[in-house]
Amino acid sequence: MERSEKLTRIVIVDDEELALDYMKRLLGKLQGIHIAGAFTNPFVAKDYILLDDIDLAFLDVRLPEISGIELANQILEHKPHIQIVFVTAYDKYAIQAFELNALDYLLKPVTTERLIKTMNRILKREDQAASIPEDQPSLLHLQVFQHVVFTLADQQPTVLQWRTKKTQELFLYLLQNHDQWVRKSALIELLWPEYEEDKAYSLLYTAAYYIRKSIAPYHSFLDISNTNGGYILHTQNVLLDTERWESLLASAPQMNKESIHYYVKMMELYKGDYLQEYDFWWVESERQRLHKMWLSTSLKMAEWYRGNSQAEEAVSIYEGICSRHPQAEEAYWGLMKIYADMNKKNLVNKWYGLLSSVLWEELHEKPSEQITNWFIEWQMAHA
Repeated sequence: MERSEKLTRIVIVDDEELALDYMKRLLGKLQGIHIAGAFTNPFVAKDYILLDDIDLAFLDVRLPEISGIELANQILEHKPHIQIVFVTAYDKYAIQAFELNALDYLLKPVTTERLIKTMNRILKREDQAASIPEDQPSLLHLQVFQHVVFTLADQQPTVLQWRTKKTQELFLYLLQNHDQWVRKSALIELLWPEYEEDKAYSLLYTAAYYIRKSIAPYHSFLDISNTNGGYILHTQNVLLDTERWESLLASAPQMNKESIHYYVKMMELYKGDYLQEYDFWWVESERQRLHKMWLSTSLKMAEWYRGNSQAEEAVSIYEGICSRHPQAEEAYWGLMKIYADMNKKNLVNKWYGLLSSVLWEELHEKPSEQITNWFIEWQMAHA
């Protein structure tokens, strides 16, 4: 089978496990593709497709609670460039498939020869599309987890150089409050409270001027307007990683065997705490709000792995929490329980000792009574 250099990422959706496994085996024999996910639950599949970079979806027409046709409609509404192939036992759905701009439809039972023909059509369409410029407006991806990075399609990520730290701080404060009016007097109180009014306003105007110069390459996406005694940082076609992450978390499905992959991909977007490398005091409230959401979700994932006998995955998450949030007692306790189940006494003692040391050094406190009582009872049972 001919193929382009680009690897085609595929998702398969079929409510029958046998049919799903059959399609996975067929596709697994072909070169140039990667099966990114296989789902029996169409709603979990939709969430995964909208989160990940997927090129092609094989959808069974008959799915529980929603038809493959409607599922395709919902996917294409958000990601119109994803290619759809329907798999069905009924050829009457073919007309609907092509009305939805589906690339093809396959009749069950699918044969290897028919599948190869479909994949060759896909690769041909990909190569043709690659040579045609997109009419869709590009997006400016703005990373503010950990540090600030500007990224445009087909360009290297850029870290802007700011003339002064105050100029940088003004930009980040306006970005945090983007598309909202911020009083100049409030900005002066925030950034230059020690100066006389005339001097402070002069510094504000100078900083705003240098911001405009710095973001000039992104004028189609970012613009500062000076109106009614305040500033507004207008954003257009800007995707902030914090906002994307929070939106994905808010719409996340219930955690289960199929959706846990959604959570893994989503949590990979959290590259570090919000503006982690900056020490501006006004950042702290938003940083802590997002961090608590990350911590709560991480603990929930670790508990799910532990409850489903996937100790290695649970340990990895718990250790990550301890590294990023050394005072998170629940993570240490989770590790202690896992190693207690494995009868690894030295590791139970190690993590209780680490928790005790961290809490005493940083807070001058001891582990909670609940954890301490659990540890004492465990020691007595294994004396």
